[in-house]
Amino acid sequence: MSIAPVYNPCATDNPAMRLFKPLSAQAIGVAAALVTILIWTSFIVIARATADPSRGGALNPFDIAFARLLGAGMVLLPVGWWMVRRDRARNRGASSMFGFSPLPLKQTVVVGFFGGLLYAVLAYSGFVYAPAGHAAVLMPGSLPLWTTILAALFLGNRITLVRAVGLALIVAGDVLVGGSSLLGAFDGGEVWKGDILFMAAALCWACYSVLARHYALDAVRATVAITVFGFFMYVPVYGILLWQELVPGRFLQAPVGQVLFQMTFQGLGSVAIAGVTFTRMIQHFGPVRSTMMTSVVPGLAAISAVLILDEPLHWNLAIGLALVTLGIGFGVRAGPAPVPLRVTLPVSPTRS
Repeated sequence: MSIAPVYNPCATDNPAMRLFKPLSAQAIGVAAALVTILIWTSFIVIARATADPSRGGALNPFDIAFARLLGAGMVLLPVGWWMVRRDRARNRGASSMFGFSPLPLKQTVVVGFFGGLLYAVLAYSGFVYAPAGHAAVLMPGSLPLWTTILAALFLGNRITLVRAVGLALIVAGDVLVGGSSLLGAFDGGEVWKGDILFMAAALCWACYSVLARHYALDAVRATVAITVFGFFMYVPVYGILLWQELVPGRFLQAPVGQVLFQMTFQGLGSVAIAGVTFTRMIQHFGPVRSTMMTSVVPGLAAISAVLILDEPLHWNLAIGLALVTLGIGFGVRAGPAPVPLRVTLPVSPTRS
């Protein structure tokens, strides 16, 4: 058996990355961060406007997840099929999920479960109960907390004193926002349910970011893999349940324009584009600094919720937002970016 040559998929392994070849690594990392921030901010506002029952949205959270995976799958499944065929022709790389995922089965399942399927269902469900301002603080706000803990446990990252101060500020902000809604539960309020779902969604995305760093995943390959897993695990099952009217979904009765918009933004924007840019951030800055560089997302999303959705900005939300933003800022200043990892893949593809 011959020894496989070293193969680094984080280089110019795909056409999308070759477009950025003339740019420096720093420029690519910054550009990826800006695109990610824009889409994440829009995601919070649009998801709340769609999933909030009081606003008369035509789709429920599971419908939105269905539109997300259906839209992303229409774009990325052909990309995955082409990448797998090219890898097999070159006798390198690994594949799974019927030849659509360009990653081995184990990697596809773990990153797809956390980053593709569970995150979407938890996040969209949270918007049913809690306002966008809470999501702005608790999702991007608790993301650095979860990522730092997971990176310390599984990647051996050291938590510096400055970063610990930042995390303490983030926890204080999260408690200030989530604690008030939890106290409201005694009066019959349900906002606390959304807050818990938001933090659980952030934990799922933190798991994905650390796994992407651990496996040194190429941005396009990782995005394709999580889409393939979510598409095959969710779309057929939920589609049959909708067709048989076994679930209270409204996807088939919703206006075509709204369905197409959700498929385009949630699928192409939030998954395909933001998935690539976020993973590219991880490659350049590492998982902890990547999540902490999204420090402007809470503020932008909260202000957008006030201006666009006419949501109130209560004192506890404003102070919690300031604490979380300040805490994330401490994390960005905590240290230099890590050296990007490289990975060696086996010469013989795994087919299934």
